[in-house]
Amino acid sequence: MAGADPGESDPRVIKRDAQGVEGNARLTGLAAAVLLVLLAAEGATLLSVRQLLSPHVFIGMLLVPPVVLKTASTGWRMVRYYRGSPAYRAKGPPPLLLRLLGPFVIILTAVVIASGIALLLLPASASSMILLVHKASFVLWFGAMAIHVLGHLVDTARLAPADLVRGTRRQVRGAGARLWLLAASLVVGVILGMAMLPTIGSWLTGSGGQGG
Repeated sequence: MAGADPGESDPRVIKRDAQGVEGNARLTGLAAAVLLVLLAAEGATLLSVRQLLSPHVFIGMLLVPPVVLKTASTGWRMVRYYRGSPAYRAKGPPPLLLRLLGPFVIILTAVVIASGIALLLLPASASSMILLVHKASFVLWFGAMAIHVLGHLVDTARLAPADLVRGTRRQVRGAGARLWLLAASLVVGVILGMAMLPTIGSWLTGSGGQGG
């Protein structure tokens, strides 16, 4: 192919790039598994959100950095694929439906999280409209996410434990870095959650408790 990097035919480069593809997939799968657990916990708070508002807010903020991490790893794969990386081309794209759904999942996730944060930080006079956006975007997000999760469930189950199990951990370099990256995202999430908890009382007072 005209303009191709001569190094791309080097076996060492091919092996390195293949390892990079698998490492990216493992990071995405591990982040997805962690998000599934956190989303299940967040969903449980919806059963009685007024009584469980503190854990609802805390878990919601805890979700933010892992969501960013997974979006970044997925975005990296997309960029590399469409820029013609042989290794990512060889892996191939996700199924068409999941590719079309992906942008909607990202946008709706951002709207759900941003509107939730806005509820706590913006003046009470805007609460009604923001709460409507938060609830409506959540309904749309839930439908899109259900399809997204089912479409990736097999891959997630295969990839998530790969860096944790001794038999597969050493097959792809960078396992330690990927685990530390995920751990760091959770630490940042805990910090964000703790930082947002004090805003709950003032929001309830200012909104008249209409968040139930």
